[in-house]
Amino acid sequence: MVIRTETCVAEEQSTTEPVVIPREAHRISRANISDNALKVLYRLKNAGFQAYMVGGGVRDLSLGREPKDFDVATDARPEEVRKLFRNCRLIGRRFRLAHVHFGPEVIEVATFRALHDPTDEDGGDSDGDRLYENGRIVRDNVYGTLTEDALRRDFTINALYYNIADFSVVDYAGGMDDLESGVLRLIGDARQRYREDPVRMLRAVRFAVKLGFRLHPDTAAPVREMAPLVAEMPPARLFDEVLKLFMAGMAQESFEVLRHYGLFDPLFPLTAAELAEPVAEERWVPFIARALESTDARVGADKPVTPAYLFAALLWPAVRACEQALLDRGEPPAYALQQAAAEVQREQQQRIALPKRFAIPMREIWILQPRFEKRSGKRVERLLAHPRFRAAYDFLELRAAVGEAPDESAAWWRDYQATPEAERVVAAQAPRSGRRRRPRRRRRGSGKDDGGGE
Repeated sequence: MVIRTETCVAEEQSTTEPVVIPREAHRISRANISDNALKVLYRLKNAGFQAYMVGGGVRDLSLGREPKDFDVATDARPEEVRKLFRNCRLIGRRFRLAHVHFGPEVIEVATFRALHDPTDEDGGDSDGDRLYENGRIVRDNVYGTLTEDALRRDFTINALYYNIADFSVVDYAGGMDDLESGVLRLIGDARQRYREDPVRMLRAVRFAVKLGFRLHPDTAAPVREMAPLVAEMPPARLFDEVLKLFMAGMAQESFEVLRHYGLFDPLFPLTAAELAEPVAEERWVPFIARALESTDARVGADKPVTPAYLFAALLWPAVRACEQALLDRGEPPAYALQQAAAEVQREQQQRIALPKRFAIPMREIWILQPRFEKRSGKRVERLLAHPRFRAAYDFLELRAAVGEAPDESAAWWRDYQATPEAERVVAAQAPRSGRRRRPRRRRRGSGKDDGGGE
């Protein structure tokens, strides 16, 4: 199979013929498609528009998997889609899309996009607008045909279209062959496609890990060299991509593949700098791997996972390094940790925009760590009552598991939580490691009792 570059495709699109796979020759059944997606497809069709299920829905059903989303592609313009559905909202400036809402389910409807020429600075026409900056697509709302839409998509396996008119699958780029071969392949020239949108490198890793596919050599070859381009992407968009990479049950493998291709560095530069040192790498890679393994286990057990804990683990090596530098300058321990947490968070925000609802708990997880060493009197119950106690305690257990915190500390808190409530006060007042409290010195000449009198 020959994969043409977009420029060649633009020249030859009139002769480009897709492979049409009839209903009896593929695995997709309407019984496995969301009822709401079918409503959208049929209403568009009955209104005289072309209507196709596209992308992950077709890919996953073809592999016998359960799709997470059901996206629709059509020749109807966004405003025309909105007229057909009262429950429709138009969103997006970079890519104008129609979202049709059915309670918690949203069916995304995209109008066929046209092919483009990166050397054309205007890049637009009367039907829409397109904007490039340094060869990168900043906005793309120029509409085209089904053929053009298929060949401007990123990977061949995402350019498969299920036609509601006759239940066939339309394949312009050899995506079905690649599905069967377990190959992830970009459509067009890899360097050009990555330059247009560097996030495609992260998507390549995500799909390869998720599906267990291998990257085609032409798709993999430029990644290491072009990985630094990821740092130029909007921080909010990178946050979304990181969640997809690390919170879908394949976090540990995603971490390894990202590091292999040099893509972890532009996402977490401070942590990557620590991992670049052999001694630090030996210390911190097991720590991060264990945190991601725990995250994968929770996802697999259908338990909640918070980005706060995930980011706390991924950034902790940088926090510790910054804290040590401040201690070496003579700063007090409490200040050193708080300042290190603030500095690392501030630097990381320039790369990945972590919302406050996750950033604040992340810092609390860090700041609470020293308090686990103060296990006497009311301090214990105050810490136990802290709203972030459980996440901070889990973080302590993670640290202890790799020798980054004392086993004795984690064991004490483990036992204390298992202690009946009526006995906890005694446990908290028990002397630690044989240490005895120094008796209070009696003041002379006061004529009053030890406690100062009334």
